[in-house]
Amino acid sequence: MRNFILFSGVVLVLSLITSCGSNKELQERAPAQFQEIYVSQHENGINLNIPVAVIQQQRVSLDSVYFRGMRSALVKDKEQKNLYTAKFNTAAGMKIMSSDPAGENKNTPPQKPEKSPFDLNKDEAVLVFKEGGKTKYYKITNIAERN
Repeated sequence: MRNFILFSGVVLVLSLITSCGSNKELQERAPAQFQEIYVSQHENGINLNIPVAVIQQQRVSLDSVYFRGMRSALVKDKEQKNLYTAKFNTAAGMKIMSSDPAGENKNTPPQKPEKSPFDLNKDEAVLVFKEGGKTKYYKITNIAERN
C-alpha cells in the first residue's frame, strides 16, 4: 500500500510539472478591442495588420503571431499608433543578381516555416501576448484579404 501511495504521488507531481511547461491554452477573451484584422500582399510577402481600438498598455503587450505556418513579431506602426503589423517574407529566389557580393547581400531569404503549436485555417492566426508577466495566446478568426 505504501508503494502505491508513493507511486501515485510521483505520477501526480510529474504530470503537474509537465503540463505547466507545455500549456498553450487559448484565451477566450481578447487582450484588446480590435478593428477589422486583415492581411495584405506586398512585393516580398504578406503583412498581417491588426488595428487596435482599445488596449490597456500598462497590463498587456502584443508580442507576435502565428499565421500560415510562420511566426513573426508584431511591430507597432510609427505613423498609425493603433496599428500593429507582422511581416512575413514569402518571396522565393534572388531578386538582385550582381557581380558585386555587396549588392547580392541585399537579397532577403524567404522566412522559414515554424511549426505552430495550433491547428489553424488560412484565415486564422494566434496572437501571442503578455499579460501580468505571463505569456498568453488568443485565436483570431475571419481575417480579411486586402490588396
